[in-house]
Amino acid sequence: MILVDSSVWIDYFNGNKTAQTDWLDSSLGNTPLIIGDLVITEVLQGFQSDKDFKIARDLLLGIPFMPMGGQALAIESAINYRFLRKKGVTVRKTIDVIIGTFCIHHQFSLLHDDRDFDPMVQFLGLEIIGT
Repeated sequence: MILVDSSVWIDYFNGNKTAQTDWLDSSLGNTPLIIGDLVITEVLQGFQSDKDFKIARDLLLGIPFMPMGGQALAIESAINYRFLRKKGVTVRKTIDVIIGTFCIHHQFSLLHDDRDFDPMVQFLGLEIIGT
């Protein structure tokens, strides 16, 4: 199962052509994807147009969903954040630690375009989709 990070979805909906958006475009409907509440929020909050918001919402609602929070995952994310800090790495966005921890916990791969995930690959074993 593959979680697509908001960094890729945002580029996708903005029409930015990257290796990650190309992978996503060719994988929609062909590859088992999963989406979570945090990603949906990050993606949909940026739309200015109601029409574009509804189109994106409808597409995202067609992808199998899992909630990404909860007490156990919150604690696991805090442990991972602290571990990375001890390694000298400060992740810029807490939400990225939660998303990365969610993927590690559920053994999902992550498609992303955000450098905050790089130390999670290096030190925590986060599996990513190579493009």
